[in-house]
Amino acid sequence: MRTPDTPAAESGDGGLPIYLRDWEPSGPPRGTLSYNRRRRMWQIAADDPHVAQLCKRLFPGTDRERRGYCYFPDHPRFVGDCRWLMMRFPLAVAASDRARWQTAVSGARQAAMERQRLLTGPREAEPLPGFFEGELMRFQREGLHYLLHVSRGLLADEMGLGKTVQALAALSRLGRYPALILTPPHLVTNWQREIARFLRVADAEGFPAAPQVHVFRGLTPYDPPEAHIYIIHYLLLRGWKRALPEMGFQTVVMDEVQELRHTGTEKYSAASLLSSSAERVYGLSGTPIYNYGGEIWNVMNVIDYHCLGDWEGFTREWCAGYGRPLLADPEALGRHLRSEGLMLRRTKADVLPELPPKRRVVQEIDSDEEIYEQGMQPVWEKIRSLMALTGGESAAALLRERIAQDERQATGLSKAPSVCAFARGLLEGGERVLLFAHHHSVFDIYRRELVRYRPVFLTGLEDMRRKDQAIAAFMEGRTNLCCVSLRAAAGLNLQRATCVVFGELDWSPAVHSQAEDRAHRIGQQDSILCYYLVCSRGSDQDMQDALGLKVSQFRALMGETDRGEEQRDDALRAAGRHIDRVIERLTRRIAAPGATGDGR
Repeated sequence: MRTPDTPAAESGDGGLPIYLRDWEPSGPPRGTLSYNRRRRMWQIAADDPHVAQLCKRLFPGTDRERRGYCYFPDHPRFVGDCRWLMMRFPLAVAASDRARWQTAVSGARQAAMERQRLLTGPREAEPLPGFFEGELMRFQREGLHYLLHVSRGLLADEMGLGKTVQALAALSRLGRYPALILTPPHLVTNWQREIARFLRVADAEGFPAAPQVHVFRGLTPYDPPEAHIYIIHYLLLRGWKRALPEMGFQTVVMDEVQELRHTGTEKYSAASLLSSSAERVYGLSGTPIYNYGGEIWNVMNVIDYHCLGDWEGFTREWCAGYGRPLLADPEALGRHLRSEGLMLRRTKADVLPELPPKRRVVQEIDSDEEIYEQGMQPVWEKIRSLMALTGGESAAALLRERIAQDERQATGLSKAPSVCAFARGLLEGGERVLLFAHHHSVFDIYRRELVRYRPVFLTGLEDMRRKDQAIAAFMEGRTNLCCVSLRAAAGLNLQRATCVVFGELDWSPAVHSQAEDRAHRIGQQDSILCYYLVCSRGSDQDMQDALGLKVSQFRALMGETDRGEEQRDDALRAAGRHIDRVIERLTRRIAAPGATGDGR
């Protein structure tokens, strides 16, 4: 016999937990279940104090001051818990809310079946339809399978294993638009590029087309244009706290979700409200825990409210003591998160056989326009001198070279803060980083911004004693950050590194290949991840073309072989073409009507 709240179409019980199956009430109702529309939560009005006490223990976060009442979110996990409670203490469902409760129970059953399929069924997703432009490795297909079978979860793969592409693959398969991406400021541009590269949506005739993307700007809410995907960085959340939950996002992806590891901030509060309004919420992070294991509660709570209970109960049972954030048994919590379908994590060691010896990723980061323009100030006088120069090929060549060098330096300075933010993410994740650059002024920023990581420097200015000390500090584990000049890398043996980051580029592919090989040495058993961080302003775009770099991919010629003089000649010709374009562009700016003295 089915209970009154069970839809007749759902008589199949195979694989369901017993509390979600059909059962008869064990006695008369002990209270009333109804939907509180003001709170947007289910409400239990208990008939006796004992049932009220049990309800408030089962559903933490309930207003404990109101006698006899308990509240819980309209979420499959809590709906299932209520069904479990009702097996012993039946509740009468309010007549006006029976259809809503039937829908909620159906959702809980569906979620339970999805979790069962996730844990016991095939681990890989089927091939993607034509709205995803890319191929996934086997472990990435497993990640896609996970995201398709959970409505709220944490993809905690180690950095460099493709969390972004797995999330986009899930969006492609599900088609749950509009979607919102939360990301740190320095990764906004990268998300735009990756969406453009991988994702397609159906146009009016059903053919693949580029999705519409809108990036939120400023702290003051406005009516955004219609789009498939919206992007906002965490620093803007506080201004959009009330507006975003009202926009009807079906899917929310929280990139680098460890940004929300601290409660009590407007950013955290805004993200929590947004999460509660969305149908599906995915957190992405290779480092969800920073200082204390208890921070995982904050992260998971914003993804899936009270999936680990309330804070008091979590710290009492999982941590060293009431209110203390130090986990008593991190491995046990990890097993619980995985078995409940709340988290999927793979390390590089787990999937090493699938990875090539070196993985190269070109990642676009943001640059600071004001810093770039300030760095370009010395260029304007040189441009005027070149325009006024008559004859003297050697003088013209020298001026041209200085103009190109000044712009290259301005590019490096403008993106240095974003490079530092990117490096911090790697270091916090336990990576051992070689950070390459060219200009000493850029190294000065790295030195200042990354001081907490005790970086060592090999810039070509160090004497032999200081050079040896820096190498020893990195190789012996006293620091995980070594900053190296692109032109001072020859002969160094730094194979302790797990990541190579190019904060600035060189014209020569051989220089980059040599820099990569400081980490990827004979006998290296790891897969080295090489990040090329580029921006859309200045010299980077021309240098990308010269190196054969494309976003998120490389041409085959890049780095694997040294073609000697031929390769160096290619680099010189590319640099010359770049200088021609720079001078032509800047000359037009000076000659433009109304231009100021600095070329604006």
